Amino acid sequence: MSTNFKARAMAEHQIDDLDAQLLRRKLRSTASPCDTKARVDQRELKAFCSNDYLGLANHPELVAALAEGAKRYGVGSGASHLISGHSIAHDLLEKKLAACESKYIPNARALFFSTGYLANINAITGLSKLANQGEVSIYSAKLNHASLIDGVRLASSQTKAKVTLFDHQNLDFLEEVLQQDAHPLKLIVVDGVFSMDGDIAPVKNLLRIAEQYDALLMVDDAHGFGVLGEQGHGILEQSAVHSERIIYVGTLGKAAGVSGAFICATAPFIEWLIQKGRPYIYSTATPPAIAHTLITSLELIEGKEGITRRKQLNQLIQIWRDEMTFQHWEKTPSSTPIQPVILGSNASALAAAKLLDEAGYWIPAIRPPTVPVGSSRLRITFSANHSVDDLRELIKTLQVIEQEVKSNL
Repeated sequence: MSTNFKARAMAEHQIDDLDAQLLRRKLRSTASPCDTKARVDQRELKAFCSNDYLGLANHPELVAALAEGAKRYGVGSGASHLISGHSIAHDLLEKKLAACESKYIPNARALFFSTGYLANINAITGLSKLANQGEVSIYSAKLNHASLIDGVRLASSQTKAKVTLFDHQNLDFLEEVLQQDAHPLKLIVVDGVFSMDGDIAPVKNLLRIAEQYDALLMVDDAHGFGVLGEQGHGILEQSAVHSERIIYVGTLGKAAGVSGAFICATAPFIEWLIQKGRPYIYSTATPPAIAHTLITSLELIEGKEGITRRKQLNQLIQIWRDEMTFQHWEKTPSSTPIQPVILGSNASALAAAKLLDEAGYWIPAIRPPTVPVGSSRLRITFSANHSVDDLRELIKTLQVIEQEVKSNL
């Protein structure tokens, strides 16, 4: 057996390099359901880091629905959707999802996926195949999620699409380049809520631009679905838009509390993605029990309980905006449950996260490449299960920790 194992040596060297830059990430295992309190390393921590914005991940009705779904459909689907894995549960869920977005997308149809990553890659690569090679332009917001970035890169390699990055907070450049674009297929890709900053994309203005320059607008609303809008239908509801140009992606493992994602668009686009979307064609279907559970989740989101939970979230957001002040750190303004605190260096973010852990809080440090170099942060997120007292205790703790980090670094 060869002792000159170069690949292993390379891996060890690269990991050491990550350690030196304070960029190595570590797994932490929980021994409790997803909630505002987590059992981690045999300790109970107050969690302000989950994407379970409505606090549904451990909801008793969803737990019961999953058990019922497993009894009815079993625990696996057995094949891809186009072979034998497409259950009536998937079908019912997709109809329900389409109904959610039908006020904003005419002739809406939905397609269910196991993850948001797959849904985004499927949408971008599939849509890019509508035109001949070299006749596609993709306009992607600079701060888009990694799944959108990877989808754009893959689509570009497959179709020779021209890719242009734009600033979602300044759309003048986007309009300028679209004016010069003669390609028959143009796709604008943007996050609805930017996951590391918590700011909301100007969907209404983006749609106006898409209509003016004959483009499609794809919105990944991973952090908006369930949270934004009176009924929780997401950024399309909040923005009061309506267009067949919209390709909407919603995630079901965040505010919906379960797992999976969906693409919603006017029917011909969905049919095309079924025919040409490789992630959909070649992935084993999500267990039908999950789809069954999500139907109950959607009922909660749209009903009185969902309205009550969104009101609680909005109260927490307002208290944070009014009462949380820093002397040295930067609080990024956000009207969503995502409330970033920018510390700058990796060392500062790690020190703050460590002190928070010692104080009984779970708020990990977010570092490059997830965020730009020099903008390491604490990504604080709220759940409807957090109380006002929970939040005010966190505010007091953060104000003390800010001073400790400043004095020690």
